[in-house]
Amino acid sequence: MKYAQVITVICALVMGGALVYGFGFGEGWSEVRELMDYPWFVVSLVDVYVGFILFACWIAVRERMLAAVIWILLLMTLGNIIACGYVIHAIRTSKSLPLPKES
Repeated sequence: MKYAQVITVICALVMGGALVYGFGFGEGWSEVRELMDYPWFVVSLVDVYVGFILFACWIAVRERMLAAVIWILLLMTLGNIIACGYVIHAIRTSKSLPLPKES
C-alpha cells in the first residue's frame, strides 16, 4: 500500500507541474481548436474521457451519493490530479486490500 501511495503522489506532482506549465505557457482554447483538426488528438481526448467515465463509475460504486457526486464533478473539471487524490483517499479508507504473497 505504501508503494501505491508514493507512486500516486509522484503522479499528482507530475500532473500538477504539467498543469502549471499549460496554464502558464499555453494559449488555452485557441490551441485546442487548432488541435481538433488532428485525428490523433481527438482519439487521445476520447481516451481520456473514457478513462474519466470508468473512474467515475468506480467512485460511484465505492462512495455515498453526495461524496460520489463531489468527487466526480472534481474529476471531470480538474482531471487526473483529482484521480490521484481519490486513489490516496481510497487506499487510506479501504478496509481490505490484497497483500502481496511472500516468496
